[in-house]
Amino acid sequence: MKDLYEKGSILMEALPYIQRLSGKHVVIKYGGNAMKDKNIIHTIMQDVTLLKYVGVNPIVVHGGGPDITNMLNKLSIESKFHNGVRITSAETMEIVEMVLAGKVNKQVVSMINSMGAKAIGLCGKDAGLIKAKKKISPDGVDLGFVGDVIQVNTKLLLELTENEYIPVIAPIGFGEDGNTYNINADIVAGEIAAAVKAEKLMFLTDVDGVRMDPNDEETLISIIEVEHIYRLIEQKIIKGGMIPKVMGCIKGIEQGVKKTHIVNGTLPHSIILEIFTDKGIGTMVTA
Repeated sequence: MKDLYEKGSILMEALPYIQRLSGKHVVIKYGGNAMKDKNIIHTIMQDVTLLKYVGVNPIVVHGGGPDITNMLNKLSIESKFHNGVRITSAETMEIVEMVLAGKVNKQVVSMINSMGAKAIGLCGKDAGLIKAKKKISPDGVDLGFVGDVIQVNTKLLLELTENEYIPVIAPIGFGEDGNTYNINADIVAGEIAAAVKAEKLMFLTDVDGVRMDPNDEETLISIIEVEHIYRLIEQKIIKGGMIPKVMGCIKGIEQGVKKTHIVNGTLPHSIILEIFTDKGIGTMVTA
């Protein structure tokens, strides 16, 4: 009986958060290590489905780097990177599109649909969803068909979410030059969150969030302001691979997203634990 009371308390704790988010958009960037464990993938899609059923409008943006690399290896095509960006030749771009839009996207859509929701898979080419231009590297290195977002078809996304659909988006854009572009999924998620004026932008990654001591999980910071992040970077408390993650959160805030989150996507039900509980399990960034 005690367990039942505890479950009731948990549900009541979630109620005010459900009320605040009802009718609002939550953009979830999902990729990397969160895509490796089938059991974890299942709980992520359960969370996304639950959000829709309680009146929230989730939009999923997925990556797929490991799948792309595996396919390139099978075809004996070398993977080349520059400053963490995949150099994308015309040949590589064909594989990127095939894997992201043809394989990974449809796997995610199928899983959500099997749970009773209505997911619809898209890439930037569909109805002009993501207009892009060639990304120029600051040091002059030609990155090939790597792009930056210049415009999002907001009307399409709003029509889908308002009609019970969950958009699942592969980070591929199209250019006015007729070319297809490979775009960083974090960037796409941020641009889409800004376009739909999302209440939340969530980055599912393989770390718990921002810690005062990276080696001590008890020092996790649940809520942090942008100004505090800059101070921690100066003090070298935030460093290395955490810097691009927090800068992605800051960019989302600067573009009009209310709150951004860094959440450990390798933990079961990380999405609902972060946004429907008082303490959360990750780091929420606010202006």
